[in-house]
Amino acid sequence: PSRSDGARRQQAVNHVTDLPQLDALDASGTRVLVRSDLNVPLRDGAISDDLRIRAAVPTIERLLSAGARVAVGSHLGRPKGKWVEGLSLAPVRARLEELLDRPVTLAPDVAGDGARDACASDESVVLLENLRFEAGEESNDPEFAAALSDLADRYVDDAFGAAHRAHASIVGPPQHLPSAAGLLLEDEVEKLSKLLHGAEHPYVGILGGAKVSDKLAVIGNLLERVDALCIGGAMAFTLLAAQGKPVGRSLVERDRLDEVSEVLERANAREVAIHLPTDVMAADSPDQDAAHSTASLDDIGDRMGVDIGPDSARDFAAAIEGARTVLWNGPMGIFEIDDYAHGTIVVAEAVAKATKNGAYTVVGGGDSAAALRTLGMDGDVSHLSTGGGASLEFLEGKELPGVAALRRAKNAT
Repeated sequence: PSRSDGARRQQAVNHVTDLPQLDALDASGTRVLVRSDLNVPLRDGAISDDLRIRAAVPTIERLLSAGARVAVGSHLGRPKGKWVEGLSLAPVRARLEELLDRPVTLAPDVAGDGARDACASDESVVLLENLRFEAGEESNDPEFAAALSDLADRYVDDAFGAAHRAHASIVGPPQHLPSAAGLLLEDEVEKLSKLLHGAEHPYVGILGGAKVSDKLAVIGNLLERVDALCIGGAMAFTLLAAQGKPVGRSLVERDRLDEVSEVLERANAREVAIHLPTDVMAADSPDQDAAHSTASLDDIGDRMGVDIGPDSARDFAAAIEGARTVLWNGPMGIFEIDDYAHGTIVVAEAVAKATKNGAYTVVGGGDSAAALRTLGMDGDVSHLSTGGGASLEFLEGKELPGVAALRRAKNAT
């Protein structure tokens, strides 16, 4: 049975209010372990995008202003439980120090003697080394979780981008310490909840990226809520193939065709409009210097689609611009190559226009967020999520392990 918009909006509010709040955490005079998501891209040892570091600053500053000393923990890359020199948090420490405008001490280890000494000191901000240098982080080892918890008196989870991982630093400390959600995590839960409960209509979802298998659960959950879905990127070709359309050598997940056909049938039964490409940028290969041209699906031949075509981009834009709620996750083509970026640019401009016209617009993390930042349009949407996989799992309707751990924290009511 369907519920009223009022009930749905109240459920969105409940998603936030049942989290232990940062301002209710008695932090004065304590050392607070803050789990942040500082997993930034590095190029030749330098940070190429500091969005996640900037996003972590408000919670740290709020705690410092409350009289706390802070120990920040984060992962970086995939060192697989071993020390990897190129994945040290040293570059992150330098940038965090600049943003906070105060000294930041990098502990020489994660939860060993160096970290314990640093956390026992009067230093206002300590940054632990890469959490994933310890094998116990990803294996959720209870002894490692306890060792992390022993570094502090309180715990704050502000790492929404890692909230879908049941790792030691995410789910362990709330079992040992009075805990709270950080400002970023709380904001993400609130903003994304609005897409699932009480959204205004028309509600349009835009999905792209490589594999439809990564998004099937999201599509299934959104079909209960949206009026239309615009599907581009390589994932669109599996849906087109399920409809019997020509797709050339485009990426198709043949083992998912039956599932995709069922999704299309559900969409039709629920009268959800599915917008798929009718034309594409067709190329001999996905490389920058490959021969390419715009083609209808009937003319794709043995080439592959590397972007939605101009007619499809206009169709998507028309659906988006008239919406009152918009969710966008995933680019429309190989955005990193200029000649294959047109569809993504048109979608970005349409989402920005919808925002200007009063729509509530959310862009999921990952490649679509990177595309917006590259275009200088990251301020032209209602919310730009810092969580890629976490955003997707949240939109699937799953309870994220990090959020669940906070709700079960020893101080939570």
